[in-house]
Amino acid sequence: MRLKMIRNVRAQSSFELLITVSFGLVMLLPIVTLAFLQISTSSSSLASTEAQAAASKLANIATTVGSQGYPARQLVLIQIPPSVESVFVGTQQNSVGHEIIFIISTSAGPSYVTAYTPVNVSGYLGGVASQGVYLINVSAQNVCPSNNAVPCVYVQQS
Repeated sequence: MRLKMIRNVRAQSSFELLITVSFGLVMLLPIVTLAFLQISTSSSSLASTEAQAAASKLANIATTVGSQGYPARQLVLIQIPPSVESVFVGTQQNSVGHEIIFIISTSAGPSYVTAYTPVNVSGYLGGVASQGVYLINVSAQNVCPSNNAVPCVYVQQS
């Protein structure tokens, strides 16, 4: 009889502990979910900020090289953040334009990060769409390879 009572007390204690732990986990679940959502938003924001820095750096170098004219050129290291889908120079068709465009994949869909440059720019950076550090060649051209009618600054991966 005494042994049976001790087993009942142990079972009750185990059951009470199980209920307490379950209640605690149920209370923590929304907090953990919110934390993961916040981390996801923060990483998207960080990728956009890093992409803006890279686009601005390329635009500033292009402006400097363009103001010096042909045959000026400069090599620059660019850090491509995670979640970059593609990079366009000039326009989204990689023709002559005035923008450096990074397309970033976010949970809300693609996000466009652009930097303006006053000089004509063109180029192809299709090979730099994954995270990493890349060496980019920025050179002033008398005749733009993508449009023979205008001079431009041509941007390509080295």
